[in-house]
Amino acid sequence: MFASVRKGGVRQAGLRQGGLRQTAENGFARLTGSPSWTTTHDMRTDIFDFELPDDRIALHPANPRDSARLLVVKPGAALADRAIPDLPSLLSPGDALVFNDTRVIPAAFTGVRLRGDRPANIAFNLIKRIDASHWQAFARPAKRLETGDRVHLGHTNGVTGTLAGTISKKGQDGEVEIAFDLAGPDLDMAIAASGVMPLPPYIALKRQPDATDRQSYQTIFAAKDGAVAAPTAGLHFTSELLAGLEARGVARHGVTLHVGAGTFLPVKAADTDEHKMHSEWGAVSRETARALNDARARGGRIVAVGTTSLRLIESAADEGGVIHAWSGETAIFITPGYRFKAVDVLMTNFHLPRSTLFMLVSAFAGLEVMREAYAHAINRGYRFYSYGDASLLFPPA
Repeated sequence: MFASVRKGGVRQAGLRQGGLRQTAENGFARLTGSPSWTTTHDMRTDIFDFELPDDRIALHPANPRDSARLLVVKPGAALADRAIPDLPSLLSPGDALVFNDTRVIPAAFTGVRLRGDRPANIAFNLIKRIDASHWQAFARPAKRLETGDRVHLGHTNGVTGTLAGTISKKGQDGEVEIAFDLAGPDLDMAIAASGVMPLPPYIALKRQPDATDRQSYQTIFAAKDGAVAAPTAGLHFTSELLAGLEARGVARHGVTLHVGAGTFLPVKAADTDEHKMHSEWGAVSRETARALNDARARGGRIVAVGTTSLRLIESAADEGGVIHAWSGETAIFITPGYRFKAVDVLMTNFHLPRSTLFMLVSAFAGLEVMREAYAHAINRGYRFYSYGDASLLFPPA
């Protein structure tokens, strides 16, 4: 089954599956009937939908981190219920683990709009730095804001005082641009002092962020500030797990992708081709590219820790599967029909219905395979989303 692939803003034509009937099974839409294929540039979003009981959404992480469960999904084999500490035994000597070393900044704020004698409370989530003093943000409710409005974010603190700025631009779907009064390192310091961790909406709507989230929502690999969402597969790793992987002969290498808040958003468009991916900045060093290419040349596999690592490696790889040093913005959008060039195994958490990430894992392991895996996970009580359990996916031969 082929669909559109949008890579770096370039869309590739594919095939669309039509003439199919859907029936409900374990909360999933099941495709039945005889497929008919028509050339198009899109794929229906609703085939990636499923129902998830509310109690399957993890509001807190596993403690300790590596006590989470791990569902192993291999083509031609039964689904296997394992645990995170089993990861070294599931990989082979010579494999190369790729993790994302981005660090989440405290990008969520309560704020106030100041307009004459009519202040209004606004919630802000920073989503992307534009330059030294400007950030894109989601505002709720954005309808209370107009270009030129003054806003104060967070609380007054002894380090920087009030974090103040002006709405310099207003976009669609709640997006605004804020021109802060501070810039550069001073602005970074103010954000760190005034903001709270930007928990995903499915957690933040059910509980307030607390002091433990500053550590829990940060991976052991976190080194470079810039993400406004965690690369959540990395949350499962501990020093003990890393020691076990090293003893197994599994190498590890870091890349950087500053995860944006768009990762939380379901696809609202009826067809995938109508969905606009938010771009994210990433980088693969020359040393990492060389090490990964060498590992593959020796027969090892590239194991992506999370969809962010996978998307970045696939952005940096050429059509022959060679990974190059790379930096810049990527908006790669992976749906079934995409030909993976460099990543051989994927470790990832369980994702939202109709999300670009569920589309990605369906492209990697197969849509029907992932339907069955998610139905199994729901029935067996796996914990979903950012603070939830993980899966280890192997592609069809």
